[in-house]
Order: sequence, then structure tokens, then C-alpha cells
Amino acid sequence: MSGAVQVSTTLDSEAAARQLARQLVEERLAACVQVVGPIASVYRWEGAISEATEWLCLIKTGETALPPLIERIRALHSYAVPEIIATPVVAGDPDYLAWVRRESTARTGSS
Repeated sequence: MSGAVQVSTTLDSEAAARQLARQLVEERLAACVQVVGPIASVYRWEGAISEATEWLCLIKTGETALPPLIERIRALHSYAVPEIIATPVVAGDPDYLAWVRRESTARTGSS
């Protein structure tokens, strides 16, 4: 394993996605966040099929930053149950993965 993780979450506007991305990088919970969209989402919620336009955040982080990252996404997210899916990075460019791990080291007391 590389020690890096890619986390995905979706938000209801580009502005919200960019704001989340910036905050996670500023707080060193993520090395990089790519905002992709708009995307069309079709899902079942509270017994009904719904459709929405969303923006996808692809968050690059280190394994050790994952628990506080998930907690922070929950705190900042507007959805009652946000998508938070973490996928381990099994391989990649060693220099890039080292950068991800180095830049996503949340520091106590920093914001």
C-alpha cells in the first residue's frame, strides 16, 4: 500500500465544492482536491427516486489524515448524509504519493 487515499464527496453547488476543497487543503487534511462537474446524480432518498446536479470532489490525502478528514467533511457538509467514500491508492508515482502524504499532515492548532 502507498499510504495515500482518494476520498470522494459530492456537493450541491460549484461554490460549495470549491469552498470545501480550499478549506481541506488549508487545514492540511488534503494535499489536493479536484472539483469536477457539473455531474448528474440519480439516487433513492427517503423512498423516492431523485435527480440532482452536483459537483464531485476528489480528495487526495494520506492514510493518517483520513479520520480527521472524514470528521471535517461531515462538519462542513450541507447534506444530512454526505457521500464520503475512501479508496486506498494501491500504487502510483512514488514522488507524487510522497507529496500527498507530506502535504496532508494535519497539524494540531493549525487552520
